[in-house]
Amino acid sequence: MQEAQLIRHKTHSVKISTITVGSQNPVVVQSMTDTNTSDIYATANQIISLSDAGSEIVRVTVDNVEAAQALPEIKNYLLKKGYHTPLVGCFHYNGHTLLTEVPECAAALDKYRINPGNVGVGNKRDKNFETIVKIAIKNNKPIRIGVNWGSLDQELLAKMMDDAVKNGIDNDSVMVNAMVESALSSAERAIAVGLSADKIVISAKVSQIPLLKRIYLELAHRSNYALHLGLTEAGMGVQGVVSSAAALSSLLQMGIGDTIRASITPAPGEARINEVLVCKEVLQSLGLRRFAPSITSCPGCGRTKSDEFKKLTLETNQFIQAFLLENKNKYPAIENLKIAVMGCIVNGPGESKHSDIGISLPGKGEEDVAVVFIDGEKEHTLRGDIFKSFREILLSYVEKKFGAHGQT
Repeated sequence: MQEAQLIRHKTHSVKISTITVGSQNPVVVQSMTDTNTSDIYATANQIISLSDAGSEIVRVTVDNVEAAQALPEIKNYLLKKGYHTPLVGCFHYNGHTLLTEVPECAAALDKYRINPGNVGVGNKRDKNFETIVKIAIKNNKPIRIGVNWGSLDQELLAKMMDDAVKNGIDNDSVMVNAMVESALSSAERAIAVGLSADKIVISAKVSQIPLLKRIYLELAHRSNYALHLGLTEAGMGVQGVVSSAAALSSLLQMGIGDTIRASITPAPGEARINEVLVCKEVLQSLGLRRFAPSITSCPGCGRTKSDEFKKLTLETNQFIQAFLLENKNKYPAIENLKIAVMGCIVNGPGESKHSDIGISLPGKGEEDVAVVFIDGEKEHTLRGDIFKSFREILLSYVEKKFGAHGQT
């Protein structure tokens, strides 16, 4: 872990409007809209939704003139609503044209994302890439060089495949080398044009976790650029959540990564914000950031009174969420609160003692009382309406510890 921390410490610090990523700054949560960007209000309102959920940077598709022209209006709408969330323009194929033809878009965006695999072909690739970089320099904007294995520079890949056949290198190693080479050579080209290293963020995304880990280990070893992490496509539902958590955690625990995104496919009608919530949970679970009080609860087993235990756990979670929505600004540092809701005597008292405030419910065959521990000490024995009593104890504890006269 020590070596990984040194890698993290060496990354450049990149200013993206109101947010700074890299170096020793906290890992930043990022997301992306899925609206038609030319629909100003739909896009702006989704950005607001993502920001409210905790997204600290939001990327938007800029794929045509209408989308580019909409960006200044989207930005103004957000500012009027009091939102200063940095906006990243995602460009493929025609970014050099759009940023040139719509300079207001170039000014409104806080960062440009360039995919070196589809910025152009042959001699046009370098020219188009350099056009975007020069516009970034003119507007004092950072860029993200975002390499994806699904749109990797085919000329580079073909050359490396030929070399691999001659030298007996396996296909996975070729892919890793090609992704890293594309990212780093593009960064070097941007610097040669005049962009400083502290204006560059790099990502190199694949959908296979072992390959992703190899790629980012190599990037961290060979460069000091700020790194954006994520699978390029994680999947839907449980698969998407687990894949994202596994991929992000394996690298973050080694000190690698400055911004993260969970590219989860939403089910029809599902909230777009879920990808933000997953990122926040990953960071909080690893102890890298704190966003909300943590509520530890056991899964339940044959010893627990399942319905009562599950009901109290759900009610406690819902109560904390609603309480935060209304009162977070009133209680600074409340995100550090640790709560335990346990279902029987086996682990209940012990786990509750490790929390700031914990409740151990009676299991099957136990006396019908719930014991509450505060700061490691048994303080209450509850009967009757347990949730009502526990809620009152929670409120009293929050006021005492995080209120105006409390100790944080």
